[in-house]
Amino acid sequence: MKFIHYLEKITGVEVYPMISLIVFFVFFTLLLLYIFKTDKHHFSKIENLPLEK
Repeated sequence: MKFIHYLEKITGVEVYPMISLIVFFVFFTLLLLYIFKTDKHHFSKIENLPLEK
């Protein structure tokens, strides 16, 4: 028996792809907002951390 037949028996299973798409979209939107709103000095400080002793 194929896996798709198991999914057909679950009630409300069609909502899970929509929830995962929304979570994906919200995560990357918040990530972009963080990147554009953060001070550039902060990023230069972070990128030099591995080189400092």
